[in-house]
Amino acid sequence: MNIIDKAREHAFKAHEAVNHLYNGEPYKVHLIMAQVAAHNFAYLIPEEDIDDVVAGVLEHDTIEDCGVVYADLKKATNERVAELVYACTNEKGRTRAERANDKYYEGIRNTKYATFVKLCDRIANVLYSLEVKNKMIEMYKKEHKHFKSMLYSVEYDDMWKYLDGILTLEDDVNKYNI
Repeated sequence: MNIIDKAREHAFKAHEAVNHLYNGEPYKVHLIMAQVAAHNFAYLIPEEDIDDVVAGVLEHDTIEDCGVVYADLKKATNERVAELVYACTNEKGRTRAERANDKYYEGIRNTKYATFVKLCDRIANVLYSLEVKNKMIEMYKKEHKHFKSMLYSVEYDDMWKYLDGILTLEDDVNKYNI
């Protein structure tokens, strides 16, 4: 089994084991959407690294949301995937701002490809919020300027432009009653 299949199987089982849902749906809905984003922007990652990066996208919430520990994730996948997931795991905190603090963003910036993983996650969240008209879209819009200021790098400019664009779609939806 290749690393992407291992990661998909492991992440799906980890989220199912803790009954972690995504707006009432199985969490794999979010993971598949994040994987689609990764495949859409795969040209930004060197071919020799893309499988580990996509595996990281699939596993990105297992430490944070499923109680999976780093050592177990590394054993289930590999060290590179575990490092990506660890970098994208929120800090401890009572609020969203406390959890996504400067140390959290620094860890993402300092881990190769972690920004790509986090962008895939954010793109999936925004698209889903637009699709189901979830009020989370307002939070993503509100925090976008800070999120971008903390993680922007020119190497992922195509992803940032895409994210900027889909965040304005909601305004068009409201404006034209779509």
